[in-house]
Amino acid sequence: MTATTPGLVCSHHHLYSALARGMPAPPKTPTCFREILEQVWWRLDAALDAEMIRWSAMLGALEALEHGTTAIIDHHASPNAIEGSLDLIAEACAEVGIRVACAYEVTDRNGPDGARRGLAENERFLRSGGRGWVGAHACFTLSDETLDAVVGLADDLGAGVHIHVAEGPEDIDSGRRLDGRTRDSWLLAHGVHLDRHLDGTILHNPESNMNNAVGYARPVRFTNPVALGTDGIGGDMLTSFRAAYLRMREDDVTASPETAWAWLETGWELFPEARDDEVTWSYDPMDPWHLAFTPGVRPLRVVVDGTVVLDDRGPTRVDAAEIRAKAAEQARRLHARL
Repeated sequence: MTATTPGLVCSHHHLYSALARGMPAPPKTPTCFREILEQVWWRLDAALDAEMIRWSAMLGALEALEHGTTAIIDHHASPNAIEGSLDLIAEACAEVGIRVACAYEVTDRNGPDGARRGLAENERFLRSGGRGWVGAHACFTLSDETLDAVVGLADDLGAGVHIHVAEGPEDIDSGRRLDGRTRDSWLLAHGVHLDRHLDGTILHNPESNMNNAVGYARPVRFTNPVALGTDGIGGDMLTSFRAAYLRMREDDVTASPETAWAWLETGWELFPEARDDEVTWSYDPMDPWHLAFTPGVRPLRVVVDGTVVLDDRGPTRVDAAEIRAKAAEQARRLHARL
């Protein structure tokens, strides 16, 4: 028996992290969230070049497609390969056959020139017709001047901002700094330690939050729309939904998987075209009470914008084995740099 749904949406991804698997251990074991950033992710993103960006995006897009995810909202960082990086991601996703909205992570941690170049990449991409948001890392790596520049650019372009907010205790002051700045069009990733209402959509990333031990965001406390993301841990949104439900259930035994499923559906508000995509699944019914307890459900056929991009033989537009081989080559290069 099979069932059909629209394409799923990953509302917060870091496609560049696809090459992180198997990376060398950091110089010392991180003991807090900031040390995880400093010793793992900030070292990794600084080592990226154009070929790595392209093939990590190809692999991430392929894996999303193979799990019925037809649209990704990506948040990118490559401080030594900024210019043109969003085009590489958009082109890779288009080649695989899925939709993407991009943002470059503006931050002051690489100095004023790095912040300027990050702003310029967002502006270049969006003004040239690219789809996305103006990206920003998190308030604790942004000066007031740079934060003002991010907000000003987004307003000038009529775009929203995609930013990490209060993910860990290091960024607990972000609510105060963003108060009065945000708009309904903003994407607020994580919000674990957010202490007030901010306008925008909360992007809940349950697997990442648990992996980084930053705490439970308890999304039911927000009056905002809530959407689900993976924060770079693949593009399997059914697994993300299941993790969101189980983490919520651990906090409240009366919780229903229908709540977590509604967070998954919020992705269609952010990426409406995905509603018109069609995924035929190996399981019926595609109902939250069933899916919360049924691992292994997989897509048999995926149609994006009227074109079959995955069938019973696999992706129709790309060679999956070639993508995995090329990504493995780039991962070895990346890991050697680390």
